[in-house]
Amino acid sequence: MINIDELKFDERGLIPAIVTDSVSGKVLTLAYMNRESLKISMERELTCFYSRSRNELWLKGETSGNYQHIVSITADCDKDALLVSVKPDGPACHTGTESCFTALVYESDERKDFSLDSLMKLIEGRKTDKKEGSYTTYLFEKGLDKILKKVGEECTEVIIAAKAEDKAETIYEISDLCYHVLVLMIQNGISLEDIHNELASRHVIDKKVKQEKMTK
Repeated sequence: MINIDELKFDERGLIPAIVTDSVSGKVLTLAYMNRESLKISMERELTCFYSRSRNELWLKGETSGNYQHIVSITADCDKDALLVSVKPDGPACHTGTESCFTALVYESDERKDFSLDSLMKLIEGRKTDKKEGSYTTYLFEKGLDKILKKVGEECTEVIIAAKAEDKAETIYEISDLCYHVLVLMIQNGISLEDIHNELASRHVIDKKVKQEKMTK
């Protein structure tokens, strides 16, 4: 772990801070910190920045309630930029959007990134803005019982493929199961963060159990 004195602040005493969501990895905003705001951020575990336009410190969320709880702060190889991983209480942007980066300039159809977060949003969109001919919309229209039936069917398909030790088929069936589970999550109002937090809590419990066994 490095010391603040090792960081390279610019001629105005500032260093850029790229803020990302600790769960999704999405870039939320780019802001600036000086030594004082960085110290406050570390002490309170809440992002505190320096406003270049107002020439003053500002604690993110102080007026909006959209605090950013810091998970970690990492410097780049030149120590002149920071990556701040956070758990946000709400939108990062003053416009009310999750991220300040929303105006797409260019995207390659062949190389654009896939993420569960983007897939969840696509599935959610099929529920709120129903698209004719969409299988996902069809599932939502049929309701919970139909979705649960498909989840059960896909579980069986995974078991059959795995029992046959057919790796390719197992991957295919697991992907089908994952998709239908995501549909179920949207139907029941469950987010990826809910699952992440549950798994994280189990990790902590498992770690404690292992430590207890080692001390016996």
